[in-house]
Amino acid sequence: MADVKRDDILLEVKDLKKHFPIHGGLMRKVVGHVKAVDGVSFYIKKGETLGLVGESGCGKTTTGRTVLRLLEPTGGEVTFNDPDLGTVRIDQLDDKQMKLVRPKMQIIFQDPFSSLDPRMTLERIVAEPLKINKVLSGQDLRNRVGELLELVGMRREYMTRYPHAFSGGQRQRIGIARALALNPKLIICDEPVSALDVSVQAQVLNLLEDLQRDFDLTYLFIAHDLSVVEHISDRVAVMYVGFLVEMAATDELYFQPKHPYTEALMAAIPKPNPRMRTRPIKLPGEVANPANPPSGCYFHPRCRYAQEICSQERPALRDVGNEHWVACHFAEELELAGLEVQRAM
Repeated sequence: MADVKRDDILLEVKDLKKHFPIHGGLMRKVVGHVKAVDGVSFYIKKGETLGLVGESGCGKTTTGRTVLRLLEPTGGEVTFNDPDLGTVRIDQLDDKQMKLVRPKMQIIFQDPFSSLDPRMTLERIVAEPLKINKVLSGQDLRNRVGELLELVGMRREYMTRYPHAFSGGQRQRIGIARALALNPKLIICDEPVSALDVSVQAQVLNLLEDLQRDFDLTYLFIAHDLSVVEHISDRVAVMYVGFLVEMAATDELYFQPKHPYTEALMAAIPKPNPRMRTRPIKLPGEVANPANPPSGCYFHPRCRYAQEICSQERPALRDVGNEHWVACHFAEELELAGLEVQRAM
């Protein structure tokens, strides 16, 4: 982060780990660990969107929830630079201190159906964070709920209705309104459009961009749809089996990838022209088991560029220039095909 000013960073994560124990035998002893997040490091600047992408099961959602302390980290550092509270280490705070920080960091959940209590009206759902933190009460609380609903494109009259009366896109708007209730600085968007129709996805993405501009929000946008991430993100981080393999500005990562796994992801993006001939990159084998990962680089059994050192030494995530971070021994030597080349084929 030599070119990034410390004051510009809202969230910094260093070597974050989350390991889940595996119990076995009659005594249910710990016989191993699932390394869901295994040494993740990144930063998010104030007002920007960092996209976090990767295959299902790579640890994206676990990373987001561990940052918020919804899951307790196994190791690592999470530093939050709050304008009111100053610089705080999220991973070191006790429950009382976390109550002061939680309003500043919110989450939008993936499933708009299961994330809303079907027994609560919209008014109660959106008002809940305000009540818990004792921010407003009475008519002021009701007015604030109405403002939040209008802010996300819903009508005040809907406050007395229940979640079952709304579509998936409308339910996600309700979840966004709830996340905005306490005026947070950071919102973790955990695949917020993956369960929605394509036309509704565009509406929700445009809403998130408008809210970011109006309220100076910072997003960690978790998704597996690379086209969606390209649209909304300022920078993108690519995750593979609990570890970041590449992170760069969106255009640079998409058009000039430095890691073989990123190259394969770019080749998998559907092309808008049906007449365009594409050459998909077929990765051999299966995704590594996070409970028993291979030695060295986790990706080396599937990498067509792998050499002996790849199976022996795990590459560190390093800056190869222009804030382009890569975990590959041969990042400077490989000439990989980006999205522009793939589209031109």
